[in-house]
Amino acid sequence: MCCDAAIITNSPPWLLASYPEGNLFQLTQEEIQILLAREGREKLFLQGITLAGTKCLLIRDNLYTEGNNTMDLRTKGQSRGSQAVTVVQIESVYLVVMGQKGTEGGPLNLKAFEMAGYIREAIHQHMAHF
Repeated sequence: MCCDAAIITNSPPWLLASYPEGNLFQLTQEEIQILLAREGREKLFLQGITLAGTKCLLIRDNLYTEGNNTMDLRTKGQSRGSQAVTVVQIESVYLVVMGQKGTEGGPLNLKAFEMAGYIREAIHQHMAHF
């Protein structure tokens, strides 16, 4: 279902980890800053967002909505077909996953939300040992 993934943070805007054979390793600090900014989010629907040099349309933005913390995008105007992208907040980091061609945004969002749950659980178990 997923063909690419990255973990990013906002303070400072930084790429922490990524799938080496994907494109998300090319995420820039500026792209991360725009993606994760809390102010002026409504203009992202009009302007779109660039991720690793690829223009994306913002479909749904619940990134800072408590209990959801996800954002859905879709790559646009590409000859190879568009791809769904989901961003999910996990504590102070964000997981970015890109679906394979043909993967719908809904199932990808669920998968990313699930993955975030496993990561959150692992963080809490790890912290419990200290």
